[in-house]
Amino acid sequence: MTIKVQDVMNRLMGQAGSPAASVDGIVAGDGDAAVRGIAVAFIASHDVIVRAAELGANLLITHEGVFYSHHETGPGPLGDSLVVQGKLERIHSVGMNIYRLHDAPHRTEPDVITDGLVKVLGWNDLLEKHLPTAAVVVLPEGMTVRGIADYIKDRLHVPYVRAAGSLDTVCKRIGIAVGYRGGGQHAIPLFEHEGLDMLIAGEGPEWETPEYVADAAAQGRDQTLMLLGHGASEEPGMRLIADRLRDYFQEIPVHYLPARPLIHIV
Repeated sequence: MTIKVQDVMNRLMGQAGSPAASVDGIVAGDGDAAVRGIAVAFIASHDVIVRAAELGANLLITHEGVFYSHHETGPGPLGDSLVVQGKLERIHSVGMNIYRLHDAPHRTEPDVITDGLVKVLGWNDLLEKHLPTAAVVVLPEGMTVRGIADYIKDRLHVPYVRAAGSLDTVCKRIGIAVGYRGGGQHAIPLFEHEGLDMLIAGEGPEWETPEYVADAAAQGRDQTLMLLGHGASEEPGMRLIADRLRDYFQEIPVHYLPARPLIHIV
């Protein structure tokens, strides 16, 4: 039986359905193309496209945009960029079909990308609740910010995290918000409504939530923030999607391609 790109897309829509307003969809290629192999990645970087093709995949499922924008239907105004042209040439030369899967996993209950991070951190049994855009876990014994940082670096295999607030604060009630959910409009209400000691997030403007945490500390309130980086926070969710694809399409090779380090501390 031939599996087409559209068949994979339909299966991945899952319970979220196909929302009218969504960035999900085919970025390159054709929904009628027969799938020989699938690669899953946080982002379809030039490097990932090359690696996917070398593995024999002709369908690449990416969480974030291909051409450096969240709201994209193609190269858009960057179409004349030499970098974009080089990427397009590579996509076409290897015959890669690229499907962006962003909104559907975030709109599933529970959020697949958040659930992936909770699972990789080994905190499933500590989960108190799933919210639409976050999860809350409770550490019975508590851990210091330093201890949590070391634990997360080990579990995610990342060289560093960033933290705001006292590194010696003992945290028990922790919010987990992946991706760009560390901004003030999302993060601060979580602190207030959920009584969090710490929020673990991907990223957000440095002058919003970190400043809130600094003000809280100045008032004697033990609230802390830990930023993992956008990719580091969402890669576990995409790895979870790759695992599910192996179950859905057992006759097709499925590869998960972790991102290589993007930003270095110098």
